[in-house]
Amino acid sequence: MPNSDVTRLLLAISSGEPDANERLYAVVYGELRRMAGGYLRRERPDHTLSPTALVSEAYLKLLGHHSVSWQGRSHFFGIAAQAMRRILVDYARRRTAGKRSRQHVVTLEPDAPVATPTPPEEIVAVDEALQLLAEHDPRAARLVELRYFAGLTIEEAAPLLEISTATAKRDWTLARAWLHRHLTS
Repeated sequence: MPNSDVTRLLLAISSGEPDANERLYAVVYGELRRMAGGYLRRERPDHTLSPTALVSEAYLKLLGHHSVSWQGRSHFFGIAAQAMRRILVDYARRRTAGKRSRQHVVTLEPDAPVATPTPPEEIVAVDEALQLLAEHDPRAARLVELRYFAGLTIEEAAPLLEISTATAKRDWTLARAWLHRHLTS
């Protein structure tokens, strides 16, 4: 999907053009569903959300914020990734409410398979650490979000962040070290 199509449709939505939301949804649905699939691969197999339901809920949240000044395709997909993450973290928090907190070992290995189910407690712990990382290095936090939660590779995440693959690899290495220190302390 060309950047210009998404950007043009986002501008049309901002200007109140009729049917722009539906046209955008048709253009971005495949990529959003792929992202949602990446997020859900880390969830337990009997998760109640499907990729389609996650996309629908995230899209409603995205377009419910009329105050967002869309800056293009990468901005849209970055906000979409955050919306999906928030939905799944909120779900994990509800599942762990009232349970005793346990220490979980979180691995952010460079080539770890993304299909490994993740306990809700780990999702919450990584989310909290990611919020702290975002205060220090927002780009690295977005990269971790795209890799850990959405299951994207470095090569897939770099263009969304508008950085080179080499920069994304450096950011990933630094972010993993920062998160490891934070999560094990």
